[in-house]
Amino acid sequence: MFRLNLKIALRNILRNKTSSVINIIGLAIGLASCLLLLLYVNYEWNFDKGFKDADKVYQVMTNYQDASGKITGTGGSPGNGIAGEIRKRVPEVDAVTRIAGGGETLIANGRTGFKRVEIFADPEILKIYNYEFIAGNPATALDVPNSVVVTEQTAKLLFGGVNVLNKSIKYKNERDLTITGVIKDFPGNTSIKFDYVMPWSFFEMINERAKNWNWGSFSWLAMVKVNDPSKVDLINSKIKGIFNERSPDGKTENFLFPLAKKHLYNKFVNGKNDGGDIERIYLFIGLAFGILLIACINFMNMATAKSERRAKEVGIKKTIGATRASLVIQFLTEAMVLTLGSVLVAVTIVELTLPMFNNLLSIEIAIDYGNIWYWLVIFGVVMGTGLLSGLYPALFLSAFNPIQTLKRKTARAKSVPVNLRQVLVVCQFCFAIMLIIATLVIYKQISFIKNRPIGYHANLLVELPQEGELSGKFEVFKSEVLKSGAVTAVNQASGSFSSVSNWFWGFEWANMAPGGQDIVFNRLETTYDFVKTSGVELVAGRDFSKDFASDTAGVLLSSTAVKVMNLQSPLGTRVELNGKDLKVIGVFKDFIWDSPYQTEKPMVINFNRQKGFTINMRLNPANSLSRNVELISAVAKRLNPAYPVDIKFVDNLYAQKLQSEKILGILANLFGGIAIFISCMGLYGLVAYSAEQRTKEFGVRRILGASVSSIMNLLSVSFLKMVFVAACIGVPLAYYLMNRWLTNFEFRTSISFQVILTSIVGTAAIAFLTVGFQAYKAARANPAEALKYEQ
Repeated sequence: MFRLNLKIALRNILRNKTSSVINIIGLAIGLASCLLLLLYVNYEWNFDKGFKDADKVYQVMTNYQDASGKITGTGGSPGNGIAGEIRKRVPEVDAVTRIAGGGETLIANGRTGFKRVEIFADPEILKIYNYEFIAGNPATALDVPNSVVVTEQTAKLLFGGVNVLNKSIKYKNERDLTITGVIKDFPGNTSIKFDYVMPWSFFEMINERAKNWNWGSFSWLAMVKVNDPSKVDLINSKIKGIFNERSPDGKTENFLFPLAKKHLYNKFVNGKNDGGDIERIYLFIGLAFGILLIACINFMNMATAKSERRAKEVGIKKTIGATRASLVIQFLTEAMVLTLGSVLVAVTIVELTLPMFNNLLSIEIAIDYGNIWYWLVIFGVVMGTGLLSGLYPALFLSAFNPIQTLKRKTARAKSVPVNLRQVLVVCQFCFAIMLIIATLVIYKQISFIKNRPIGYHANLLVELPQEGELSGKFEVFKSEVLKSGAVTAVNQASGSFSSVSNWFWGFEWANMAPGGQDIVFNRLETTYDFVKTSGVELVAGRDFSKDFASDTAGVLLSSTAVKVMNLQSPLGTRVELNGKDLKVIGVFKDFIWDSPYQTEKPMVINFNRQKGFTINMRLNPANSLSRNVELISAVAKRLNPAYPVDIKFVDNLYAQKLQSEKILGILANLFGGIAIFISCMGLYGLVAYSAEQRTKEFGVRRILGASVSSIMNLLSVSFLKMVFVAACIGVPLAYYLMNRWLTNFEFRTSISFQVILTSIVGTAAIAFLTVGFQAYKAARANPAEALKYEQ
């Protein structure tokens, strides 16, 4: 029986080539879109889950408190002291490690140097993460201070292969390290990635701060591996008050948070997790299955649109004894065959588009064909899609009355609940309108954040790490690049303009209100020509100047800092920072140093020649960018030959802050367009069905003098009404959902009437073109041929 049904299915598919192609293409595009989105969801969902015992790894988090005990924020760097205390006090923890670094530093094989990402960690990091070792012993690989473990890619870069144990490499062109291990490269969905890791004991040799168990230094991460995740609440109760016991100057509470959840559940309010990027994942899951549902509706509409051609077949089969169940199986077999064909096309589309998809989103997704779960998902999608798309047409066609069928009276509008098909089309376009509104709102929000005043002139502003010999040759470098004509201003700073690098509390000033020392300030340390180089706008006072020797003890405050400090006349105010007496010489407008989505913290900029880690330069607009970079590179290479020149444009670095919303915008635009396209295919199917039912009517009307436009109007208006109904449902839903999404942003745009009007008009225009084409085709048909219909 199955073989017979399969033959019939294949014959019908070949006989109705046009509708079969439309069905297969529509389903294939829907399935491919669904699979791509689910692959992306799987990639995000499995962040930091790609190693053994990932469910036992936790990050030590910190809730910062003010003098009254109120939680003012949550951070992921708990200070240098907490790791040792956890190791001593908490037997439920198997391993603890501190992690520092994360930036690109020079590593050389004796001949050539490369900038690669470093970290420093306690040896227990190898127990916590269970890295897959290609060579070396994980039990002892980081026991010696001058040891280093490299990734497979780094080993190949340095020596051309992975047989590199006991080979020597040079760190920062200064210290020799011995390779004691080679580990497999990390998957893309790993938060703590590096090219080489060095022991904490080596970090203490090159960084004095690392030796001190400073409870107020919130600079480094701490990771733990618990022996039983069910005991995390007990562990949290033990570590909650450790910081306050040891540090009388500040108040915080520590707690453990699962590392595997940190990527998606990254929003904390009042010390408690309050969601985060997981909301985007839910959105993409809804989008994936929404597109697939639209594709299935499209299939149903096309199948029922061609029902007249199957009516006589059903009548004859029922007359000779076919049961309804056998007919349902036959039509479901046809649906499954079409679905299987669609899946093959969809998998091909996914394979062909996946590299572009990865490149578009800057991610690394690959299909693991050896994974049984992948095939189970594919099988589940095939069965689910086949049943969802084929069940209604199968039940519909198999329900025909054989007598009425043979008299050709079956496929009338009243024989089947046409309202159901109308509901399906309304659902399709409701979803389409919601997607258009969502896409427009996302674009508007991204533009709103992107166009927020940064507070400095990012254009033509570049930065260069002050490392190697440049650390002691800043003045020479500054003089030479200015002389070359490549730049108009140069200064050095303790960090990049693109990301916050230092914050503190304990700032004091005259007439400070109680609890003022608990206010958290951001801090940037710099030297002369800061304002000239950066373009930061001064509200009052001046920049650091060589003309005033006392400026080395000067400080600049942001407008927000002046406000929270309640300073009426800030210039000349004496303040105390880390025990040093300083004087306010200027006030500047706030600039975005941290997240562009949040209000900036009060900020302090003080003078310090010893904290020059970054060189900032304002490029000369009279030259081309390539010429400026070439001139700067020549000077940097001459003064610092061992290091590759690493010039970065600040506007590009700032753009990376918007990456998350950029991905959301790309996916909403791309798959929103696909959903609208498939919806139009479904509408085409319903119009074709309606035109087929009314062929004779249109012929009579044409004979009696009806114009083409009147018949087009007759066929089109009812479908455009569906679009209007879809708008009445979709607009309020989209408005509610997008308003809820916007509440996640401190700075947000609004959903304007223009956005709603554009979505309705756009959808109506697309629907009209789809309906109009089929309506024109039906209206222009030869009336003589139409009158022969049903004879």
